Parts: sequence; C-alpha cells; structure tokens
Amino acid sequence: MSERSNHSQRTINVGYLARVEGEGALHIAIRDDRVTDVRLKIFEPPRFFEGLLRGRLYREAPDITARICGICPIAYQMGAVQAMESLFGVRVDGALRDLRRLIYCGEWIESHVLHVAMLHAPDFLGYEDGIAMAKDHPETVRMALRLKRIGNEIIRTIGGREVHPVNLRVGGFYRVPTRRELEPLREQLEWAQEAARSLVRWTAGFPFPEFERDYEFVALRHSEEYPIMEGKLASNRGLDLPISDYDDHFAEEHVEHSNALHSRIIGGGAYLVGPLARYALNFDRLPASIRDLAREAGLSEVVRNPFRSIIVRAIEALLAVEESIRLIDSYITPTAPTVEYQVAAGTGYACTEAPRGICYHRYTVDADGLITDAKIVPPTSQNQLSIEDDLRHFVPRFIDLDDQQLVW
Repeated sequence: MSERSNHSQRTINVGYLARVEGEGALHIAIRDDRVTDVRLKIFEPPRFFEGLLRGRLYREAPDITARICGICPIAYQMGAVQAMESLFGVRVDGALRDLRRLIYCGEWIESHVLHVAMLHAPDFLGYEDGIAMAKDHPETVRMALRLKRIGNEIIRTIGGREVHPVNLRVGGFYRVPTRRELEPLREQLEWAQEAARSLVRWTAGFPFPEFERDYEFVALRHSEEYPIMEGKLASNRGLDLPISDYDDHFAEEHVEHSNALHSRIIGGGAYLVGPLARYALNFDRLPASIRDLAREAGLSEVVRNPFRSIIVRAIEALLAVEESIRLIDSYITPTAPTVEYQVAAGTGYACTEAPRGICYHRYTVDADGLITDAKIVPPTSQNQLSIEDDLRHFVPRFIDLDDQQLVW
C-alpha cells in the first residue's frame, strides 16, 4: 500500500478505494515533507454514454441515461427529460412537478443514507466496512437500512421499480400514482422523520480533523425552495447563470492518470459541487426547524470542512423526508400523466442536483427527434480536481503519521 525509502521521500499508494461508487485508486508522492504529486485515478473503463445516445430517439434518453448510475438514476433521467423539455418548450408544473420532486426526494433519501451510514461512517469510527460496524452499532445500522428502504420505496411506487425506474418520460410520466398508492409511504415517512434527525445527531458526534478549504462552491439556486430539480447556476464567488450558459463557464479536460474527465471553471480552477455547496448557497431555503438542528449539530451557515459533509448529507436526507411528507399531503392525482408537446430541432439544456452535486445535460436533436449530439457532466468529474487539491493541503499537516495511519 505504501513505500518509504527514507524520511525525505515517501509514496502512498492505495490500489483500490473501497466503499466508493465506481473504481478508483490513489497515488500521493511526498518529498522533504512536501506533497509533490497527487493523482486520483479513476480506472473504471469508459462507457461512452454520450456516443451511445447519438442516433437514438429523444424519448430513449431517459431510460438510457438511467443506466449511468444504479444509486442515482433519477438524477440522470430528470436531466434528460428536462433538457428535452427545454428544447420543445414544455413546462411541467402542478401535481406532475410535485411527483417529480417526490421521486427525486426518494433518491436523495436512499443515496444519502447509504453514503452516510454504510460508505462514510466506518471511516470515522475505525471499521473496515459497514458490516463490521454493524456488530457494535446494530440499532443504528438497522435504522439506516430501514430509512434507505423508504427512499427506495418512493422510487418504486412512482418510477415502477427501485433501480433504473421506467416511468419518467418527456412531458411527465407514463402513469401517475393515485393518492391511495402514496398513503402507505406517508405512514413510513412519519417514522423516517425522527430517524433522519437521529442520523444527524449521530454523525455530529464523530471525531473530525480540523481542516477547512476556501472552496468555490457551485450549486443550483432556486428563488423559492431548496434546489433539487431546477434553478440557476450560482457560486459563492459571483456566478449567477442560466443553465444554457454552462459551457461558456465550465470546461472538461482529459488527464493522463484518469479515465474520468476533470472539470474546471474557465479562467479559474477547481470548484466543489454537492452537499457542502448546496448548503452554503441555500441555507436560507431550509425550513427553520432544520436550520436549528444544523446549528445544534455544530454547523454554521457555511461549512468548509469536507469531513463534516457527512452531517450535511444527513441534514439533506432529513429535508428530503420532510419534503416527501409535504408533497404527499398536498397531492391531487393529475388529470393526465403527460403534458402535450411538439418535437422540434434544436439544443436543450438541463441541470439537476444529484445527491453528489450538479449533473449537467445538453442534447441536440434534429427535426425527426433523433439525437445528434449529447453532453453529460456528472458530479464526480466536477469534484475530482477539488479532491486532489484537498489532499495536497491535508497531507502536509499530518506528515508525521506513519504510512499506515496516513493511508487510513
């Protein structure tokens, strides 16, 4: 895992990162107590989804893009349908929009809870994995798994199945659930509300390294709500853009050590998307009770310590639970599952907030509805540069640790 020839030169190699989505490795070179090289290597083979979409009908995009991620398929489906809708001049609102926000809340619940309890918490508590952690924390793990199942059940009820749901389409849904079908979810969410609060308090008690970064946060900003599906692109350094301007301000580049593209701000550098960015730019959009709980958990209105992102994820899981209750309580079954529209040639844009950050979609379609060009920028590629920068700043502060401790 690591090599150390003398005190002036060390190499830390983690050949396979566990408990992450995808396949990656880490290389850090240290000389004279300085970090000289950091490489987050994403070696998962390219899947060429953008190329796969070219030549396909626009209505196939949601089902194809759902396969990009088994844990966050809604993010990709919603980006695809909303990009097509922006091109065709379609506006989905009312109960259909509420259903979309509800299914997206289901994804936030299951994804955030999985990340918090099974992928991330073992790092703080010194366990190799969630199974080992469950031996000492059985009730917490059971609670988290039940909470995650509720998120999956929301996706299944609205989307047709838990993984790669099939009910989302351009203009709305193929079928909409009745209020009676949503009522069992409402009962489970009552329990989930207190469980999510417990998750926030549990993570707040973890030991956190004293480490902060001056990030450029980038997230959606909505005029009325905590953003999930819609908003303008905003940053804490002045960006305030329509989604259609994304390509004028952000660029992707290939780096030799990774199969995933790196994103950067044009004329700038690294930026951070995800829970910390959303929270910093939209704290005022959280309900007052959740803002109070965040403060109780030791969070300020802006959190710059990446380790404390686990608490922010738990905060967002609670938000998604409370939003789900609100949306179900106000739900009236739509008279039609789909808004009518006409196919037109042109380019459409969309950006939604996947659990791990903004997910950008751009599609060009011809007059027959065939996709001639596609661009999809997932959160991972947007955060890679910031992750490497974090390590460059973090490692020197703990340079006196032995290799095994430093790897951990």
